[in-house]
Amino acid sequence: QVQLVESGGGLVQAGGSLRLSCAASGSIFSIHAMGWYRQAPGKQRELVAAYTSGHSTNYADSVKGRFTISRDNAKNTVYLQMNTLKPEDTAVYYCNAVIEGLLGGVSYDYWGQGTQVTVSS
Repeated sequence: QVQLVESGGGLVQAGGSLRLSCAASGSIFSIHAMGWYRQAPGKQRELVAAYTSGHSTNYADSVKGRFTISRDNAKNTVYLQMNTLKPEDTAVYYCNAVIEGLLGGVSYDYWGQGTQVTVSS
């Protein structure tokens, strides 16, 4: 069993900052990829920022220069520092990870429960 637990969402004014955290726990052998997606009302879920299986980072064009993803491998935790927030950043933010469990060599895709980020104008 693997769980992803997110924290750090909330309400902030435009121009403000928030920091999201996502901690993975459970029967983890290796985390191959980990990052953040978001889904606004009436829109599809989209990539925000993520570490890929090759340990590089990907960012959505809309957040480049404003958001920074970082991680603490010892804690199986990934962070998303969000600066200069805009009303269009309002969405539910989901943590995602591709994790290989302790039993066998199979990796699975896991999602957190989501955390609401609301940016007021």
